[in-house]
Amino acid sequence: MTISLSKWLALRAPADTAARSTTLTKTVADLLARNQPLRILDLATGTGSNLRYLAPRLPVPQEWLVVDRDAALLAEVPGGMTEDARDIRIETRCQNLAVLDGDMFAGRQLVTASALLDLVSDAWLHLLADRCRAAGATVLFALTYNGGSRCSPNEPEDDLIRDLLNRHQKTDKGFGPAAGPDAAEGAAKALAGVGYRVSREASDWELSSREGELQRHLIEGWAGAALELAPEKSPMIRDWLNRRLAHVAAERSHIVVCHEDVAAWP
Repeated sequence: MTISLSKWLALRAPADTAARSTTLTKTVADLLARNQPLRILDLATGTGSNLRYLAPRLPVPQEWLVVDRDAALLAEVPGGMTEDARDIRIETRCQNLAVLDGDMFAGRQLVTASALLDLVSDAWLHLLADRCRAAGATVLFALTYNGGSRCSPNEPEDDLIRDLLNRHQKTDKGFGPAAGPDAAEGAAKALAGVGYRVSREASDWELSSREGELQRHLIEGWAGAALELAPEKSPMIRDWLNRRLAHVAAERSHIVVCHEDVAAWP
C-alpha cells in the first residue's frame, strides 16, 4: 500500500458506509435493550469508522470498548466523534487481538467489527463465536471480503489477478492462516454452531469514476499481492496494473468488490 493505514481507512470510509447493510444494522438495533446503557465491544477499531457508523443508529446511552493493536490509530478515535455524542462513552484499549481475552466480552450486549473477519483464522472465528455466546451478545460483523470482484472495462488478466489475490488473502495476517474469502461462511457456521440465529447480506463496494483515488490504491494493492505470490509473472502483472490505472485516469473505470455483513443473535 502506497499510503498510510490511517489515510487508507479514511479513503475507504465513504465506500464502506454506502455498502453496509442497513437492514442488518436495523435488525441488530431493534434487538438491543433500551432500558440500560448499551455496552459494546468493537474489535480492530482502527480510527473508529465502525463506531461512527453505528453509534447514531443504536439505542443510547452507549458504553464502547474499542480495541486495536495500533495505538496511533486508536488515538484518532475520539476526535472523529461529533458533538452530538454526549450519551456515548468510549474506552480505548491497545491490544493484539491474536489472543481474545474473555474479559473484553463480559457484560457486552453487542460485539462488532468491520473489515476484520477475512484477516483471521478459522480457529479464531470459532473462539470468537464461543466468546460472544458466553457473553450472550448480539453480533454484527460488517464488510467481510468474500472473494468476488468485477472490473470494467475488462482486462484479460483480471481473473488471474483476482485468483492470486484470493490466495494471498489466505496467508497469515497475524492470526494464523487467514480464512480470507471463506470468512463470512466460516463465521456464520461458527456462530450457528454455538446456538446463534445468523443472517447475512451483501455489502459490496460499487466504485465509480468518482472514487478514482480509492480505485487506484485498491488496484495497486491487488498488484502487490499478486507479485508476492507470483514474482515470475511480474511483467504480466505490471502490464495489467498499468492498463487498469490508465482506465482509472481516463475516468472510465468501474469496480465492484464483494463483501458480506453478518449479524447473529442468541
